[in-house]
Amino acid sequence: MVITELLEKNARLHGSDVALVEINPSEERDRAETWQDFNLIESNCPDAPYRRELTWQDFDRRANRFANLLLSRGLQKGTKVGILLMNCLEWLPIYFGVLKAGCIAVPLNFRYAADEIKYCVELADIEVLVFGEEFISRMDVIYNKLEGTKMLFYVGKNGPCYTEDCMALMGFCSSNPPPVELCDKDYAAIYFSSGTTGFPKAILHNHLSLISSCRTEQRHHSQSKDDVFLCIPPLYHTGAKMHWFGSLLSGSKAVLLRGVKPEWILRTVSEEKCTIVWLLVPWAQDILDALQSGKIDKNKYQLSQWRLMHIGAQPVPPSLIKRWLEVFPGHQYDTNYGLSESIGPGCVHLGVENVHKVGAIGKAGYLWKTAIVDEKGNPVTPGEVGELAVRGPGLMLCYYKNPEATDEVLRDGWLYTGDMAKEDEDGFIYLVDRKKDVVISGGENIYPVQIEDFLRTNVKIKDVAVIGLPDARLGEITAAIIELKEGESATEEEINAFCADLPRYKRPRKIIFADVPRNPTGKIEKPVLRERYCKGSLVEAQIKG
Repeated sequence: MVITELLEKNARLHGSDVALVEINPSEERDRAETWQDFNLIESNCPDAPYRRELTWQDFDRRANRFANLLLSRGLQKGTKVGILLMNCLEWLPIYFGVLKAGCIAVPLNFRYAADEIKYCVELADIEVLVFGEEFISRMDVIYNKLEGTKMLFYVGKNGPCYTEDCMALMGFCSSNPPPVELCDKDYAAIYFSSGTTGFPKAILHNHLSLISSCRTEQRHHSQSKDDVFLCIPPLYHTGAKMHWFGSLLSGSKAVLLRGVKPEWILRTVSEEKCTIVWLLVPWAQDILDALQSGKIDKNKYQLSQWRLMHIGAQPVPPSLIKRWLEVFPGHQYDTNYGLSESIGPGCVHLGVENVHKVGAIGKAGYLWKTAIVDEKGNPVTPGEVGELAVRGPGLMLCYYKNPEATDEVLRDGWLYTGDMAKEDEDGFIYLVDRKKDVVISGGENIYPVQIEDFLRTNVKIKDVAVIGLPDARLGEITAAIIELKEGESATEEEINAFCADLPRYKRPRKIIFADVPRNPTGKIEKPVLRERYCKGSLVEAQIKG
């Protein structure tokens, strides 16, 4: 079975039911429609958010039209098609259109700078790139430098002269299913992760991976036709999309909310009758702070139908969940652990029945196996720290065009995650540390090497190391330990101003002027720096938490 069959089944059985809703609270309500037969729901409320919805039948038809557009341009099975869009109603039909054409969908991180877009497009051999208006300035810089890219499709109004209007072209294409035979072993998607250098790796998955993710998600969270899933994180990420796969499997409605303000989240849950919400730690904390400070009145919203809140993408403070269940005593809670290499969340899963084990990431998820092993790959005894390895039907096939990196993490059918963990007497797994130095801040992976390389271009800086410090709201924040050249001086304000050229999420949150220790082989001793600077931050984070 391939994942496009689930969409086709929903179109047959639930064709007139709403599949997707897009809500953009900050958007003007009279924004021109991209697809004329989208339904813009009017409201008597003057501050009603911009809202569009799409039925299962129209979802499937739009996917067919995009697939037929690709085929009309001569694309062959296995051609890579990049998707660079913010969350919107166009996103998933385009994604499924790529799959229906037998092509490989390649979602791109909307935070990527122009050079990162170029790098990933070329790494994944993307021949067709679909992008939206938010990325025009970045594409202007690189569109004529993309090697191997033959077509640039634009979603929106008044696209650049070097693009074609995707939606207009789709209007001339058939809405019938494309004549392409697929099987579960066919390549389906490439997602991006990062290696130890901070450069993204291209992770190749087949349809079997995607279908297994649907089954795992639905088993974990028991989605039924009556559920409504609120999706806030970006769809380029395996976490958001693979949680939505539970809605796909059950034929239930999902809401794409473009905004993270607590009042927007609660209003959407209330008005759309959402039953399942996946949050990141800072969003959950912001909701609690807003409610407990009186900034938001919980009684103004219809929240009784909300049955499940789950969190992923970063370590979860037990104190946060304790607070949450005090404010929302009727909620189930869950957390999931996963990697893009394991098709996103669910290879390890806490389970709604195990809230007493909050702090653990859980046990092996549905259809998955776990092991904690030493450096030789042998299982460690319970309580001992080792590397977490996982095995299941959602494992990646490989790092595309990178056999050496593939061999490092895929061994005898197991994925070695690079995360250090231990298991308690009941078999629950707890993360201890990461082999990699990636900082996870608010659910986003931040790669210190990229920031270090940028800061080293400052003529006053001799050496620099970037580490993560504990933070009650974001999980971690980046701190830059900066060693200045002899005779030079600088202030925190000066360094912050220098970093203004970095994307906002990559800018260090804390600047520390100090020596940067290196070992005899020249490597920065980041464990020493963590030991030196994390203790005070950890105490501060625990107090705030």
